[in-house]
Amino acid sequence: MVLKLLKGSILLFLLVDFGAATAQTADDSVLIRRLADTILTDGKAYGNLSVLTKKVGARLSGSAGYYKAEKWGVAALTDASGSAGKVYLQECMVPHWVRGGKDEAFFEWSDGRRPAKGVRKSLDILALGNSVGTGPAGVTAQVVLIHDFDELERRKDEIKGKIVFYNYKFNPLFIETFKAYGDAVRYRALGPSRAARYGAVAVLVRTMGEGVDNNPHTGALMYNDSFPKIPAAAVGLRDADALAAALEGGRNASVFLRTMAHMLPDTVAHNVIGEIRGSEFPDQYITVGGHLDSWDPAEGAQDDGAGCVQSIEVLRALQAIGYQPRHTIRVVLFANEENGGRGGRKYASAAKEAGEKHLLGLESDAGGFTPRAFSLGLSDTQLAVVHPWLTLLQPYGVYEFVKGGGGSDVSPMKPELGAVVGELLPDSQRYFDLHHSRADVLENVNKRELELGAVNMAALIYLVDKYGFGQ
Repeated sequence: MVLKLLKGSILLFLLVDFGAATAQTADDSVLIRRLADTILTDGKAYGNLSVLTKKVGARLSGSAGYYKAEKWGVAALTDASGSAGKVYLQECMVPHWVRGGKDEAFFEWSDGRRPAKGVRKSLDILALGNSVGTGPAGVTAQVVLIHDFDELERRKDEIKGKIVFYNYKFNPLFIETFKAYGDAVRYRALGPSRAARYGAVAVLVRTMGEGVDNNPHTGALMYNDSFPKIPAAAVGLRDADALAAALEGGRNASVFLRTMAHMLPDTVAHNVIGEIRGSEFPDQYITVGGHLDSWDPAEGAQDDGAGCVQSIEVLRALQAIGYQPRHTIRVVLFANEENGGRGGRKYASAAKEAGEKHLLGLESDAGGFTPRAFSLGLSDTQLAVVHPWLTLLQPYGVYEFVKGGGGSDVSPMKPELGAVVGELLPDSQRYFDLHHSRADVLENVNKRELELGAVNMAALIYLVDKYGFGQ
């Protein structure tokens, strides 16, 4: 076998002896076709998502919606796994943050001495997750436009008593939009404490996205306990541009901000787990899942209702075609991914304590868009072993295995359990138009794309169950 690895895209081109694999491939192709047929013609992924989004809705950790979602998850997994399955709850403690009411903000232009009469513009905002609020009176202060952390450091003596506005834009040169998000999200996560260090009284952050609407996108921040906790909110893109234009035009501006956000004591929630016991290796596990919680502005359809229903559909499809897995296959609907990650850590630590052996932790948390690839935490040698599987997946849209890891919920399985972790990688171009915003609703999910993601997840789970990774 001659292996050529192009590290830029992690594509593997192999020249192998396919003689022995040909018979396997024919059998595997037929079975995967059966999985695809049941998902594409009799599937329940979109119907399950409809119930989750329209009858449960938003489901932030600790909210009434989350506990309603747990009941939905138990029912959906029970239906999918049938009489052969087992469904149960795994308790974990989660943070309980509440928005507390409507978030409000506006800015006024000033000539440096007093607000300009009648020149007031409202700002469409959402308080950032885990943030403190201003209280009913709100806060009014001059706003300072900051483009990046380097500028914050240069202008640190100007920050005291002001509202810092981070106007860091998504980098359009990143074709993979998750890279643009990873580049920009530090201003949401770390920006409030970095501004508080120099005396800021509040922070506004340009929405983490590149859409053409004005929907603000919330998301979690992480306070540094060494500095005061100050209110923080995301601003819709059009309003961010308007505020930046006013400030860059030489005008002074003051911002009024009112949010009622606050943190309550930690509370009990649950991972919802369904499994089918393996016929040969019942004490070895393959996990597939998504996170059940979502932010509060909308329905959490793409983030991550899609991943939850795709994972449930994997279990249903395997049962529907009568497949008996060799290893125990678990579907986990993880708690608290959005503002704490407690569910994923609990699952991994409980599995370690039980002495469980895990082959794979696979996650879908990048939206229910057209499937393109899987990331897998494999060595080059292992990637060479699984590369021929792409001929089986390509008819359904996946054409690449990317050397990498899994999402935040399955990532703890690698250090705790030594498991391979991975993630479905759909087309990313539209995800951050919807992510954490009021636009994340069922109407923005394409049924066909959602189902194709489930097809590829089911196919990969089947192949790992049959062949492993050549360890």
